[in-house]
Amino acid sequence: MKYLLMLFENEKAWDALPQEEAQKVLEEYAAFSESIEKSGNNIAGEALQPTSTATTVRVRDGKRLTTDGPFAETREQLGGFFLVEAKDLDEAIALASRIPAARSGCVEIRPVMDYSDVMG
Repeated sequence: MKYLLMLFENEKAWDALPQEEAQKVLEEYAAFSESIEKSGNNIAGEALQPTSTATTVRVRDGKRLTTDGPFAETREQLGGFFLVEAKDLDEAIALASRIPAARSGCVEIRPVMDYSDVMG
């Protein structure tokens, strides 16, 4: 089963990290990425640019509306994701618990919908 592991952290706290600490965390991400690649769990993963680069799109009454930035102010922002293959939720939780963001923010796990189950 595919799971999306979404990484939420406080951008301001990340920006305030001393260079050495930030480098250590980036090395941890690289090690995690390498380990899930070797184990066959990795499908995809990327870091995202800061929320200041985001654009939100809505269509209301047939009119497209765009807004700079994310929809809502939050303490933690979506900073990246891993798309993984896991045998079940327990394995997805085990993978998520190894991601550095789980220590300083949170990792939200969402099963990816299998349309063959829905569409028959």
